[in-house]
Amino acid sequence: MRLAVIPARGGSKRIPRKNIRPFAGLPIIAWSIRAAIESRCFDRILVSTDDEEIAAVARAFGAETPFLRPRELADDHTGTIPVVAHAIDWQNEQSMPATEVCCIYATAPFVRAEDLQRGLQVLQESGAEYAFSVTTYPFPIQRAIRITADGRVEMLQPEHFHSRSQDLEEAWHDAGQFYWGRAAAWLAGKPLFSHDAAPVPLPRHRVQDIDTLEDWERAEWLFKAQQLAAGGR
Repeated sequence: MRLAVIPARGGSKRIPRKNIRPFAGLPIIAWSIRAAIESRCFDRILVSTDDEEIAAVARAFGAETPFLRPRELADDHTGTIPVVAHAIDWQNEQSMPATEVCCIYATAPFVRAEDLQRGLQVLQESGAEYAFSVTTYPFPIQRAIRITADGRVEMLQPEHFHSRSQDLEEAWHDAGQFYWGRAAAWLAGKPLFSHDAAPVPLPRHRVQDIDTLEDWERAEWLFKAQQLAAGGR
């Protein structure tokens, strides 16, 4: 059985009620649910939440909320892997065991059905334990700087002051959208960022982490621009 798990706890601090805050006309979690449904990859789409209001919104857009997440898995310090493992354990106790499981973040309005399909293909063909969305940094990280305690700047890697950007290795980061994995890997708590994971590259213009109100506003502008571009073709 292929399972989608969308973690969506109720206690967001920096953006209150973030997981159901309106984004481009819908509660933001609805975009993740819609992509999961349209991908046709999943036998079940579960939203793991500790919040009754979030659960009701999730059901309204086509997801299942057959359990409320226990309090010990809903604090500020709980990671993604134990939350997904909890949902897998629940599924395995109910009926057909989960085999391939995709965690989709609730605040990922840029996630697309075809990306989820491609992620499943990468997982299956690579033989990896995980496959997740990644994108490139827009600037060479080797030339990053820090602001010091006395208000000055210094390079993190000063040996690259004279290096040309084109000569530096390209760096990638987690796109924060989806994480395909084999159920056994989730249950074993295997780390996502390891040699056991395969990348699913996404273009930078379809990636925006949303942790602050500034992030949210930038995501809305990006989303509107993409909708205008799509309508103009």
